[in-house]
Amino acid sequence: MNAKSNTAQPMLFIGIDWADKEHALHLISSASHEQSTETLPQDPEAISQWATQLGKRFPQHRLMVILEQSRGALFAALAEHSQLELYPLNPKQLSRYRDSLYPSGGKNDPMDARLLAMFLKEHCQQLRQWQPDNLITRQISQYSEIRRKLVDERKRLVSKMQSILKTYFPQALTLFQVPLYDARPLNLLKRWPSLQRLKRVRPETLRSFLKEHRMKNEDKQTEFVKTIRSATPLTKDKALIEANALYVQTLVQQIRDLNQAIEQFEQQLKELVKTHPDAELFQSLPGAGEALVPRLIAVMGSQRERYQNAAEIQCRVGIAPITIQSGKSLQVRKRIAYPKFLRQTFHEFAEQARLWSPWSKAFYQMKKEKGMKHQAIIRALAYKWIRIIYQLWKTKTRYDANQYHQRLKTTGSPIINFLEKS
Repeated sequence: MNAKSNTAQPMLFIGIDWADKEHALHLISSASHEQSTETLPQDPEAISQWATQLGKRFPQHRLMVILEQSRGALFAALAEHSQLELYPLNPKQLSRYRDSLYPSGGKNDPMDARLLAMFLKEHCQQLRQWQPDNLITRQISQYSEIRRKLVDERKRLVSKMQSILKTYFPQALTLFQVPLYDARPLNLLKRWPSLQRLKRVRPETLRSFLKEHRMKNEDKQTEFVKTIRSATPLTKDKALIEANALYVQTLVQQIRDLNQAIEQFEQQLKELVKTHPDAELFQSLPGAGEALVPRLIAVMGSQRERYQNAAEIQCRVGIAPITIQSGKSLQVRKRIAYPKFLRQTFHEFAEQARLWSPWSKAFYQMKKEKGMKHQAIIRALAYKWIRIIYQLWKTKTRYDANQYHQRLKTTGSPIINFLEKS
């Protein structure tokens, strides 16, 4: 929903340069053209009182607020007041606007607040007013993003633990053919964090541990015990082994806690997705499993009037390339600035789709034979899938593979030739 100029109703343009403790504000009235600069503490009561008083000071005005974020403490507080129209701005837009007026590079908080208010006044018709999705979609979005952060944090800790184990106990990395965050290697390292301590364990105790962790085949147990008994220590330096063994046990506990948290978030997401009106639509997409369905729901949102075409989504998530033209020079490049979580979602979905969707697999092979690199193909595949998903989302229709294949034949798509080969 874009801001629309209404000459019959005066507008108050409010630029806010946010900070941790105190925000700088600049107000411009379209009626009187008067301007003022204020400050606002980052305090729930102060923000609520300011928003209420603002309506009393300017009772006939549209209260339009622009700031460099679409979430955070201040944004959440302002969103509680329905009389405020919020316009989140990309920081790069303000930076370039500032440079165009002040090429010397000088800046301060009151100046940025004034520039924001000016930018809103001059370009309000081109800006999109923030509109919240429905509650269940916002919940899915929050749970999905936090789950992703927890998974990334677990990946970081596992990588750190791998590096440490390589310095004194490399055998731990290959004892089980499972990820290092699995319960089996974690529990083993918690009890016996070094090869020296593991070698001292009685075979009966080790066999009992293996049975508890789903290794009930006695031959495999025997082979496991022999592997431990015959293993050669990388080092016998007691100082190195003991300190790092304790460090590994600390990391094990942190990874265990993350495993538990991730499981809780995934369970909550399952319950939320069950009641979401678009669940079946996204579950019909090939390769969209339990992890990707809620993320796709979060990216698309619940407001179908938000996007007028698929190109808007492709640009927003950073999948669409950008064109740079100057004189006779013309370059097409991938976007550098984009919301990482949103782009990641479509990249990962495209990766899965090429495994589960015949035409996606054929598209990948076609581009591969033309010499295109893997990541470029995945971006191109995500670009095509966004158009499909957009149409399904707009019409509230489930994906039908047969129908899409027939459409490819009707339009004479070159993908059909590769599809018939597979």
